[in-house]
Amino acid sequence: MRAWWVDHPAPLAGPQAGRPLVFGPSADPGPGPGELLVRVHVCGVCRTDLHLAEGDLAPKRPGVVPGHEVVGEVIALGPGCGRFATGDRVGIAWLRGTCGSCRFCRRGDENLCLSPRFTGWDDDGGYAELVTVPEAFAYAVPDVFSDEEAAPLLCAGIIGYRALRRSQLRPGGRLGIYGFGGSAHLAAQVAMYEGAEVYVMTRSQEARRLASDLGAAFVGDAADEPPEPLDSAILFAPAGTLVPAALRALDRGGTLAIAGIYLSDIPPLNYAAELFQERQVRSVTANTRQDGREFLALAAQIPLRPTTVAYPFTEADRALADLAADRVTGAAVLHVAAPDAGA
Repeated sequence: MRAWWVDHPAPLAGPQAGRPLVFGPSADPGPGPGELLVRVHVCGVCRTDLHLAEGDLAPKRPGVVPGHEVVGEVIALGPGCGRFATGDRVGIAWLRGTCGSCRFCRRGDENLCLSPRFTGWDDDGGYAELVTVPEAFAYAVPDVFSDEEAAPLLCAGIIGYRALRRSQLRPGGRLGIYGFGGSAHLAAQVAMYEGAEVYVMTRSQEARRLASDLGAAFVGDAADEPPEPLDSAILFAPAGTLVPAALRALDRGGTLAIAGIYLSDIPPLNYAAELFQERQVRSVTANTRQDGREFLALAAQIPLRPTTVAYPFTEADRALADLAADRVTGAAVLHVAAPDAGA
């Protein structure tokens, strides 16, 4: 098969720019016990992949294949599989495995597992023509979505959904969104479907246009103050400098959820202006499989309208560079030219 892997993490732009990804032939994987072998149709390009390529997120092992928003076809079953059959369309997300026995797993918080495994970080992901996944962590993909539409739902969508719930948005409340990429534009649609007013602050003009098209009540620049105090906010941009501004925009008792796996340093906070009156900050760590099932069912019910930008499989490095430079409106998706089942 062909695949991309992280060779030497490096910035994709600027004076220190390098070529962190390598494209070439790689050995075909085989499914182990309880695993599916999946022919990859498409793979979403997530900001976590960018953090991995650039070294903000340290690779767990050399030569790991990124990608954790995978939609493909099951072509082989490992011993003990029975939930899916060959020919089924499945989705593969960020959370790949948990221990099932630590105190967090036992209480249902598997996203906080003490020894989790993640697709495209611990184990090879979807920037490849073939990939394996534990059957217990694969998702059935709603028929209402095409492969390209479904890909960003599997991380951007699920994480945005968890961030929305972590923000404790009250029914009919005002939600601020900072940064408006693949995850934010999906979470905004869920919030509006559930009756919220959405206020979007982002530096990209194209993203502001998309937010307006989707029905946001207010759209401004990343550092703009929304015209009304917010009940809740979600920070999707990996910029710690926006945390104080987002907290100041909250009404009394408001909650800021930080959605990313990586965030630059947060400047010192002014307690009286930014935290007093029971404002709070909450992080978001991965997701549970229940989050994924709930979100995919809701996404199909709405149905969500993912905005995507397609890239050929051979241009994954360009897709990541475009993401780094804010040239992607919505979500980037690689179209992977998979081999025949017997290849």
